[in-house]
Amino acid sequence: MTSAVLATPTHVAPERVVDIDIYALPGQSDDFHAAWRTLQDGAPPIVWTPRNEGHWIALSGEVLAEVQSDYERFSNRIIVIPKSVGAQHGLIPTTIDPPEHRPYRKLLNDAMSLAKVRRMHESIRQTAAELIDGFVDAGRCDFTHDYARVFPLRIFMSLVDLPIADVERIRHWAECMTRPNPPMPFGAAKRAFYDYLAPVVAARSAAPGEDLISHVVTADMEGRRLTTDEALALSTQVLIAGVDTVVNFLGFLFLHLATHDDTRRELAAMSSSGLLTASNELFRRFGLVIIARIVREDMEFHGVRLKAGELVCIPTQVHGLDARINACPMDVDFSRRSGRHSTFGSGPHMCPGQELARAEVAITLEQWLRRIPDFRVAADADTRCSGGIVGQVNRLVLEWDR
Repeated sequence: MTSAVLATPTHVAPERVVDIDIYALPGQSDDFHAAWRTLQDGAPPIVWTPRNEGHWIALSGEVLAEVQSDYERFSNRIIVIPKSVGAQHGLIPTTIDPPEHRPYRKLLNDAMSLAKVRRMHESIRQTAAELIDGFVDAGRCDFTHDYARVFPLRIFMSLVDLPIADVERIRHWAECMTRPNPPMPFGAAKRAFYDYLAPVVAARSAAPGEDLISHVVTADMEGRRLTTDEALALSTQVLIAGVDTVVNFLGFLFLHLATHDDTRRELAAMSSSGLLTASNELFRRFGLVIIARIVREDMEFHGVRLKAGELVCIPTQVHGLDARINACPMDVDFSRRSGRHSTFGSGPHMCPGQELARAEVAITLEQWLRRIPDFRVAADADTRCSGGIVGQVNRLVLEWDR
């Protein structure tokens, strides 16, 4: 990504201009979510920044949900900021709109259905238990390295039937496509994914198994199969989503639990089904993905003039943190009724992996709190936060009494 600053267009009113970089908000290092809440508080529902080649930012939860869902006015053709980088993205189904995207989306929905995820619960539970049992007696762990970066990836690599030894290079390419100033340019990381997946796609097409990639390459797409290019684009999108989001969500969640005893103890008293229900409030509080939509045509929108081709940033965390929608939004409140958020998106591009993410988080809490009900942040942790398409806690180290 680049933080190139462009002149503000003449149709943008001065009172709508904020000179901020969405990947490096003031105060973000100390608290990613508080930084977004501060920006949102008292600001207009939609503002313009000249940073990252210039774009709009939806700061109201209602406006964000409208932009995210209304594909007739806001296209998914470019979803990454800045625009010059987003134009290189081209993965599916995230960068195509209805009705073209529907068969691709159905393919993923079928592969990640609630029934299929429920059948995975015991294997997810076993993976969580094995990892936690490996360090529980030590009285401390590097949570980021020993658990958050391992647990969801073991599950996901099993789901796609790829070698666990390949995790680090897949993670590296994914981070180069989701972090500012990566060591490998966005386009090069995308090519690396395609080069890696090309022989996998060919092999699964010829001899499919029961894995997710086999499902992708053999699915009936309204009387045809995916082309090789389509299979590579969709499989790359699946890998990026699978190796980044839950990893970083767990970092934010466990930092909060390590510093909020009441929330931790409330979760520890819950049943497995109760934890699954409670996960909605946690996902509301700790949204972390920043994407965009591109304006299809000139329009008046919530008091501003949008021009065709402009990008509107939709930082999903601001929906759940909007006090006009969720009272006391920075509090984790399990009695909250129907906490509204966009952590998994909304409309036709709702995340197909949300049921797996909910299960991974609920089962992590179940297994962790059963073994380690009380824990704290260790002195050698680096709890600073970093930005990107997906926010993160840099390095969370936890400790507990043995």
